[in-house]
Amino acid sequence: MISKLTFKLAVLLLCVGVTACAPVMREQIKPGDPNYAPVSIQELRQPAPVDGSIASSAPGFSLFGDKTAHRQGDLLTVLLQETTRSSKSAESSMSKKGDIAIGNPRLFGRETSLGGLDLSIAGSSSRSFDGEAEADQSNSLIGSISVTVSEVLPNGLLRIRGEKWLTLTEGDEYIRLSGLVRSDDIGVNNTVMSNQIADARIAYSGTGSFADANRQGWLGRFFNSEWWPL
Repeated sequence: MISKLTFKLAVLLLCVGVTACAPVMREQIKPGDPNYAPVSIQELRQPAPVDGSIASSAPGFSLFGDKTAHRQGDLLTVLLQETTRSSKSAESSMSKKGDIAIGNPRLFGRETSLGGLDLSIAGSSSRSFDGEAEADQSNSLIGSISVTVSEVLPNGLLRIRGEKWLTLTEGDEYIRLSGLVRSDDIGVNNTVMSNQIADARIAYSGTGSFADANRQGWLGRFFNSEWWPL
C-alpha cells in the first residue's frame, strides 16, 4: 500500500515537473504573425474603375483630396490614448457568543445527584470572523502605430490590424493592435483614437533579457499557483 505521504510527494513532484516544462513549451513571439501582417497583394480586391464626367473610382483619385483610409490595404494611424484604473475594497466581520448555565436541581430542598455526580450544566461558545480585501490596478499606454485595413465589412466598418517592433540592446519591444473602425471616426489627417476602436485587441510587451528578468522563475510560479496546497 502507498502511504499518504508518498502519494502527496508524488503529486508534488508531478506538478513541479509540469511547471518546469512550461518555459520550454511557452510560445516564442516573433515578428511576422499573419494575424497582424499587412494584406498581401493576392488578397487585395481592387474594384474596377468607373469613370464619369467629373469623378472617377480609379485608385488614388479623390475629387477633394480626401486621403483617409477606406479601402482594403489602406494605411491608418492609430493614436494610443489608453488610461484605465480600477480599485475595489471589501471588509466584513462577524462574531457570535453564547452562554448556558443550569444549576444542580433541588428536590425537596436537597440537591440531587446521579451516582454522586453533580447534575448542573454550564457551557459557553464563541466564534468570530474578520475578512478584508483590497485591489488597485492602473495602466497607461500612449503612442501611435500605423496599421492597415484588412477588410471592409458590408456595413462599412473597417477591420484593421498591424504591429510595430522595436529592437533594443537586450531584446525587442512590440505593439500589436486589431479591431473595427468607423470611417466617420477617421480624422482628416488619417488618424483615429484608440478608444474609438471596437473589439480592440491591444498588446504591448517585449522579448529578450529585459522581459525574462521581469518573469518569475518556474519554481516560484508553482508555489504561488493554485496547485500549491498551502
